[in-house]
Amino acid sequence: MDLGLKGKRALVAAASHGLGKAAALELAREGAKVVICSRDKTAIEKAAEEIHAETLTDVWPIVADVTRLEDIENLVSQAMRQFQGVDILVTNAGGPPATTFSNTPAEAWPRAFELTLMSAVNLCRAVVPQMRQRRWGRIIFITSLTVKQPAGNLLLSNVIRTAISGLSKSLSNEFAADNVLVNSVLPGYTLTERLSELSEAQAKGRGVSREQIVREWEQQIPMRRLGKPEELGALIAFLASDRASYITGAAIQVDGGYIKGIY
Repeated sequence: MDLGLKGKRALVAAASHGLGKAAALELAREGAKVVICSRDKTAIEKAAEEIHAETLTDVWPIVADVTRLEDIENLVSQAMRQFQGVDILVTNAGGPPATTFSNTPAEAWPRAFELTLMSAVNLCRAVVPQMRQRRWGRIIFITSLTVKQPAGNLLLSNVIRTAISGLSKSLSNEFAADNVLVNSVLPGYTLTERLSELSEAQAKGRGVSREQIVREWEQQIPMRRLGKPEELGALIAFLASDRASYITGAAIQVDGGYIKGIY
């Protein structure tokens, strides 16, 4: 299937590894030019080299901390200068720490707010005007299955990623007439560094092995396995394409059937 992404210009945040990198790679495979960012210069340059080597498309790595407004403004400015526009925005950021209400310190709330919600808000503020002007744009928020089925030890993610769902739905309503389509994707338990951190934290807290935690997760998933980053990347590429021209305001889980609710 030709997704019609050849020559489109994408910006993918937090793309040095994991889900962000998978999204950037899939967009590049479909022919999009890609700007990627990370706080780690070495890691983001390595990711760009790997994506370019596999796809032979233009990949531009930029060092940026998405919790800093000035970094986001510089990131988008460089993307505009390099590719003369941004057609596709994929928001992403490292998840907040695993905590419960009882052990979440007060200072963790504003940090998680800036990292998870305001990074997405500020990226949208920077790219939406030129998308509306051209009357074509795609915004895809990477959130989590916790927005539909909260996890017991992921309080900050449960609360703040749900706010992104509200943002996604609001923007989809406001900008649909400008052909700027806005959706969110909800990864389940996926083989990433983030999942390794969560499994190690749970294992330590319960006094069991990391392997036991992973086995327990797999038993809760109807497909009996963890997800692969590229499986989320494939959905993101589809939502970014002309093939998804009548999809906006959706929140789509990629979780192997883990979420038990109907909606």
